[in-house]
Amino acid sequence: MSATPEAPKTGFQLRDLGKMFGSGSNGRQVGILGALVVIIIFFQVFTKGLTLDPTNLINLVNQNAYVLILAIGMVMVIIAGHIDLSVGSIAAFVGIIVATSMASWHFPPSIAILLGLAMGAVIGAWQGWWVAYVGVPAFIVTLAGMLIFRGANQFFGNSTSVTVPDAFTYIGGGFIPDFGPNTKYSNGTLLLGLLIAVVIVVQEWRARRTQTEMGSEKAPLWVSGVKIVILEAVVVSATLLFAGGRLGTSFPVSGIILGVLVLVYSFITRNTTFGRHVYAVGGNWHAAELSGVKIKRINFFVMMNMSVLASVAGMIGVARAGASGPGDGVGWELDAIAAVFIGGAAVAGGIGTIVGSIIGGLVIAVLNNGLQLLGVGIDRVQIIKGLVLLIAVGVDVYSKKQGRPSLIAIFVRGPRSSSGGVAPSSAQIDRPSIAPTDSAEESSRPQSTTPN
Repeated sequence: MSATPEAPKTGFQLRDLGKMFGSGSNGRQVGILGALVVIIIFFQVFTKGLTLDPTNLINLVNQNAYVLILAIGMVMVIIAGHIDLSVGSIAAFVGIIVATSMASWHFPPSIAILLGLAMGAVIGAWQGWWVAYVGVPAFIVTLAGMLIFRGANQFFGNSTSVTVPDAFTYIGGGFIPDFGPNTKYSNGTLLLGLLIAVVIVVQEWRARRTQTEMGSEKAPLWVSGVKIVILEAVVVSATLLFAGGRLGTSFPVSGIILGVLVLVYSFITRNTTFGRHVYAVGGNWHAAELSGVKIKRINFFVMMNMSVLASVAGMIGVARAGASGPGDGVGWELDAIAAVFIGGAAVAGGIGTIVGSIIGGLVIAVLNNGLQLLGVGIDRVQIIKGLVLLIAVGVDVYSKKQGRPSLIAIFVRGPRSSSGGVAPSSAQIDRPSIAPTDSAEESSRPQSTTPN
């Protein structure tokens, strides 16, 4: 006698929480977000409230915006299966060129910024050509680029500092302007927070409407309600903190630039053909090539895009400091790479998100800031950051070898079936895989992905 199919369950189910941030959410990304919250609470307690002090938060954004911008580009590079060691040197080189163009060539700041973006594109095209069309591994190309552009920075600037005009410093050290009546808060920041709060509600409503029109599975209404309440609470709290800083400060302009880039690149990676092809190349380039993906073109533009974002980060760094110098960009690439891996990207490529990388970068930023507030020396700060990175990647590698899902992944996938496995769910993403071989010929890319 055949078993009667079980009726779908309604009401509160714990596994529905896994749908709160979309069916594509992975347990590790949600886990690192939880870790960020725990770290913030820890330092808030032990620094006696200094961590969430408005002045400290404003400085935190200003000091780390350039690293988070680099992480946006770096996650795409790593998803595609590459690495970029040259971003710090490119940022420094573009920074000295832009600073010199304003100080010596008398370029207006707007033209200098366009010059910096153009230089980033040219440098990226140069490195992308070596990676995509010559076939030199990105590790080697960007290692060479790190040396070349670090030397070019010191040669062009004669190892001296070049100051920039006050109009240029606005992009790295400016704030949202204030206006209107005296509310004891920055009205510009309050308006920004209100806009974000409205967008969150509208976006959730549109997402549910689209799912209904397409007939796809959607989370229960209560899950959307909980999600909106949590996000709105975070937005309101952050808005009041940033708006309540000392007179003359508010939310930093560099944070606005970062937020715009996060929105743009999140859309590109999630909703465009180019974004899907980046994941395809990193996840299984054999299958991607057979599916008609232009692997050379994807690799070229990924590397080029990284250099453009490095130029943006370099200009913001120079604007914040008020001058460009020979020490700019040192170690930036390491912080960006660490942010991406801590944020959930896979070492082998094919997995990672923009938002996850931002969360990973914030973990590093809060660790740096909190340890400094506690008076921990820079030597021990470096040790702790290294251990955090090692543990984050180690957990990823170990969990994949063991094939064990995290607790949140169990919630997303649902309870175990009667056969002992995990019940299938639409939240799971099947990625093609290639069995490793001992042959160097088998593990190298075919002739079709290198110049003819």
